[in-house]
Amino acid sequence: MRVAYTSSDVDLMARMMRAEAEGEGKQGMLYVGNVIVNRAIADCLDFKDVRTIEDVIYHVQGGNYSFEAVQKGNLFYNRARSTEKRLAEKNLKYWREHPAKYALWYFNPYAPCPPTWYNQPFAGQFKNHCYYEPIANTCDSVYV
Repeated sequence: MRVAYTSSDVDLMARMMRAEAEGEGKQGMLYVGNVIVNRAIADCLDFKDVRTIEDVIYHVQGGNYSFEAVQKGNLFYNRARSTEKRLAEKNLKYWREHPAKYALWYFNPYAPCPPTWYNQPFAGQFKNHCYYEPIANTCDSVYV
């Protein structure tokens, strides 16, 4: 198990994975799930006081929720489906893969992925999302 979780955490995470990456299929949703779990594990940068899945999902940075889906509603406020719940549990238990293996951020630039994002290095791309890892030696906890 990568992070402690409850059934409500699975549901919450599944809803976010679907809301953020449904158009990118199961693989894309797994990458988003990877970022969610990485943020709960990371004890650095913007995520020093973020320890649970709920903390991650409802985390506020710069006056806005970290995940756009919380503000905009869309799919996030629909019930979680069993498919996404299984994917969320897979992330929570063991799954992590490149390009989101150590990523703490991702976004859809609607253009080519920039080489850095808020000074963080580009880790890779899957379909429309660009993934970014922390700069070396700034967040060792995410690499455990």
